[in-house]
Amino acid sequence: MDKYVCQACGYVYDPEKGDPDNGIPAGTKFEDLPDDWCCPYCGVSKEFFKKQ
Repeated sequence: MDKYVCQACGYVYDPEKGDPDNGIPAGTKFEDLPDDWCCPYCGVSKEFFKKQ
């Protein structure tokens, strides 16, 4: 699965880890994240992420 990096702060979303602190289980593809999901570090929307 592809990783995505936040262009604002550098946070890397790794689908194998998910975002458990925000209710996103491991194995969740970036494309399957809820529309209202945002960067857990800086708060920008999914639009600011780029495939790594």
